[in-house]
Amino acid sequence: MAMGSALESSGSLKAFGAALKVFRERALLTQEQFAERLNYSLALVASVEQGRRMPTALFVERAEEVLKALGVLRAMARHLGRERGLAVWFREWAQLEEAAVTLCTYECRVVPGLLQTEAYTRAVMRNVPPPPTEEQLEERVAARRARQELLTRRPPVAFSFIVEESVLLRHTGGEEVTRELLGHLLACTELWNVELQIMQLRQPFHAGPDGPMRLLETPERQWLGYAEGQKTGQLVSDREAVSVMQMRYAKMRSQALSPADSAELLQRMRGAL
Repeated sequence: MAMGSALESSGSLKAFGAALKVFRERALLTQEQFAERLNYSLALVASVEQGRRMPTALFVERAEEVLKALGVLRAMARHLGRERGLAVWFREWAQLEEAAVTLCTYECRVVPGLLQTEAYTRAVMRNVPPPPTEEQLEERVAARRARQELLTRRPPVAFSFIVEESVLLRHTGGEEVTRELLGHLLACTELWNVELQIMQLRQPFHAGPDGPMRLLETPERQWLGYAEGQKTGQLVSDREAVSVMQMRYAKMRSQALSPADSAELLQRMRGAL
């Protein structure tokens, strides 16, 4: 089903604000007194408590110290970045990712978010209109960084990535950004649970002309699909539709370079910069 098309205040942001208020009231502090101790404005404290504003890391740390919150606020804040910087239509899929046992991704537009460097992420986000504010950019970068923890999660996730060579030849962000990105991709190929394949630029037989796709296996061994377009995302649960996506993905794995040959191509591309 297609989701909405904008970033919005998340439920977890409101939950954080509610918890903050409970701890403040337990400490017998008014909002004015709390704001003074934090060295923040009353308006900002009120906005955070109402779930309308994202707290900074410094705000969370000061609140933890002043309210003696036993790490609760710090723990809740770790999940804020995961939702606050994610597009509404992607959040359901992102939540499914966190419990997945297998994740397969085919990309022909950009390097998959789970494999991006921060510099590449910033370059991509700054290039797509409308330009984000600095606050929005930092939220999105933080959300991307939080998702990337999946690569080393325990229990581990089995990853398969197929990326078009043209995405890397675009040199998004310039040569320095691309050189760092290629080095990062090579490092990712050394992770035992990550398989990365490059679909060569010249490929007469290609099973993926319908665009990018993702597949996910849940702990209950159910497979789900996801397809994304301009400001929309669609979660696919119909078994027949998911089966078609699986067939296409399997065909592309046979058409792309092997993981070993893909790593060699990445090395040559980095050496050419």
